[in-house]
Amino acid sequence: MTSTILQTTRPRDPDASHRAATPLELLFDLVSVIAIAAAAVGLHHAISEQHATEGVIRFGLAFFAIWWAWMNYTWYASAYDNDDAAFRLFTMVIMGASLVLAAGIDPLFADLDVTFVIIGYAIMRVAMAILWFRAASGDPSRRQTNLIYGIGILLVQTYWIATLFLAANSPTILLPMVLVGCVAELAVPIVAERAANTPWHRHHIIERYGLLNIIVLGEILLGATLALNEAFDGTFDIRLVHIAISALAVTFAMWWLYFSDEDHLTSNDLSRALLWGYGHFFIFAAGAAVGAGFGVLIDIINEKSALSIAMGDLAVALPLAIYALGLWVVRDRFHMRGAAKWVVPILALTIIGLPFLFPALEVIAVVFVMLVVVRVYGARRATASS
Repeated sequence: MTSTILQTTRPRDPDASHRAATPLELLFDLVSVIAIAAAAVGLHHAISEQHATEGVIRFGLAFFAIWWAWMNYTWYASAYDNDDAAFRLFTMVIMGASLVLAAGIDPLFADLDVTFVIIGYAIMRVAMAILWFRAASGDPSRRQTNLIYGIGILLVQTYWIATLFLAANSPTILLPMVLVGCVAELAVPIVAERAANTPWHRHHIIERYGLLNIIVLGEILLGATLALNEAFDGTFDIRLVHIAISALAVTFAMWWLYFSDEDHLTSNDLSRALLWGYGHFFIFAAGAAVGAGFGVLIDIINEKSALSIAMGDLAVALPLAIYALGLWVVRDRFHMRGAAKWVVPILALTIIGLPFLFPALEVIAVVFVMLVVVRVYGARRATASS
């Protein structure tokens, strides 16, 4: 598309062929990498310092803000990206605000200070609301849907700013208010899309989600690189090499599990799209958390954490299982047949128990690879018999 200064925001063709991610969307993803990495690092240090519960809660808050802003922009762009100068500039405002959000993640983990997270997030969402109002002007047949999006987003941002003033210094009030705000955010698309579905492009959305998944897997590869750096810093420790090899095996298996032969989203049905789209929060968050878990194990080996090896293995095994279960809920249970349908959840739950039975990261990696192999074999049998 050729960029112009200003043009009407008309709906994109949801059946257009060869629809792919744009350079601007890839830049948007690059900015998201910074915030995701900051959240993963915060979780890693919280677990290493034996503050796992607080760390998981704060990681969940940070990751929700990152993921939800990314998700709403992605679905909007799939339906209404007209690539004019105004769209590009509003996208860049959202990206700049994402960096503000990322800068607030350290204070969030350190002191539950949500100031920069909420400010950055609110700027992102207000810019997003303006884009929805542009779509309401350019797409009369879906005007109600787009107005609900824009107004709903602005109302929720008013709530977030009120939260900042009313509960910033009181964790007992802040967390319930944040939970209510998250539910309100999730409700906006459910209400809006029931008026009339936006013309999002199914294959484009699948590609966009796949690209973010690759970004998340990069957090695990970063852990593998860190382990090798530590292993060869002058005091060789074979255990760190084992961590690096296990991280590689797990990353490749997670990639293979995600990018299967089966279509992720087989229709434009609203209920299925909401399950698939929302369910990816757990998949993406778990993928980033696996990378944090490998960081915890490196700290334990280097005696920078007092946690046991079993607890370090659990920091990898638990999110790894959630990743597999998340994919099973949003995709695999719709494709698998017979006994093979239950292989993924059974092996995923087994992985959670492994750190208590066999405190060895290599066993966790091998079982997860087995999960992927069995899943692929079961899917192919289901396809052959249908």
